[in-house]
Amino acid sequence: MVINSELVKSKLHLVTKAMKSLKSDDDFVEEFPIGLIDINLWEWPQGVGIYGLYKYYQLTKDKETFDFLLNWYNQRLQDGLPEKNVNTMSPMLTLMYLAEETNNPKYIEVCDEWSTWIMEEMLRTGDGALQHMITGDPNDGQILIDTLFMTVLFLAKAGNYFDRPEYIEESKKQFLIHIKYLFDKETGLFFHGWDFNENHNYGAVHWGRGNGWYTCGLLEYFEMVELEKGIKEYLLDTWFSQVKALAKFQAESGLWHTVLDDPSSYEETSATAAFGFGIIKGVRKGYLDQEYLQIGLKALEAQLKEIDENGIVQKVSYGTPVGNDAQFYKNIPISPMTYGQALAILLLIEAMEFSNSESKAINQEELVRSIFFRV
Repeated sequence: MVINSELVKSKLHLVTKAMKSLKSDDDFVEEFPIGLIDINLWEWPQGVGIYGLYKYYQLTKDKETFDFLLNWYNQRLQDGLPEKNVNTMSPMLTLMYLAEETNNPKYIEVCDEWSTWIMEEMLRTGDGALQHMITGDPNDGQILIDTLFMTVLFLAKAGNYFDRPEYIEESKKQFLIHIKYLFDKETGLFFHGWDFNENHNYGAVHWGRGNGWYTCGLLEYFEMVELEKGIKEYLLDTWFSQVKALAKFQAESGLWHTVLDDPSSYEETSATAAFGFGIIKGVRKGYLDQEYLQIGLKALEAQLKEIDENGIVQKVSYGTPVGNDAQFYKNIPISPMTYGQALAILLLIEAMEFSNSESKAINQEELVRSIFFRV
């Protein structure tokens, strides 16, 4: 498959535009009172969504998108921020980038306050793991794979910005602890959660999007911090084992199932976008052999088909707490979500990046050839 750059570009524009006005359908009753769909709320889905918009701005330098981001944060800051926890930490990652770019003292102050809170006050459980505390529930003894994307990426970025190496060290520790308790050596996939009180992985389910937070999150982490060779190789070895497992479970359609190793579960696009992004970027960065590219491109092709004419990404599973069996995940409803839009944005941007890098490589090869023959 050759990447159709014009199609990818047009879909990227549609998905980004749709994100900015995403609201809950009146016919869809949200399970969680905090609200996970409306872009104008401050929770983890919106945090991931806003990060997707920022990545779009980084690529395009689109002023309208930049202004949207500034207005979004300014309005939330004016209204007052919610309680601090793992999930409400998610929007802080993009705010840290905006603080770096604008030098806005209010942004810097808030990022300082929230990153300090992670280090000094966020609940810890076994081995010092960040407990997956959420709004209204401390989730005593629980860790989830989601935490790496929602909280640890921000902590790493803040560590760099504020020149606090102890934050970077804590981010490394959290990656290592979550691998220790959530990586399934038998399959190469991740479990969704671990309970330190009863020492179990809940239903020991290999949930799609949860795995996706590692597949794409690790490569984003590498953009934020410099790691020692041994730690980086360890994280990559775990990532590579996961990618090899994912290759076996990709459906014919190019999507992955919401329970990765259960083909009776529905096919789901947010996980697919995360996997496609990670795999294509992994090839571009030289972490993966070229043989894996077709897996990523097949995911891209499938994802493009699930973006409707209004830019809404279809087949996205709603917010998902940890479950005690596979059926729990199969019962999660489908709804347009900001993180579904954002992960699609990441995949589409990476497709463009890969296409551009391929074009540059071809042009460089042609230049070398022309110089050789002129000589």
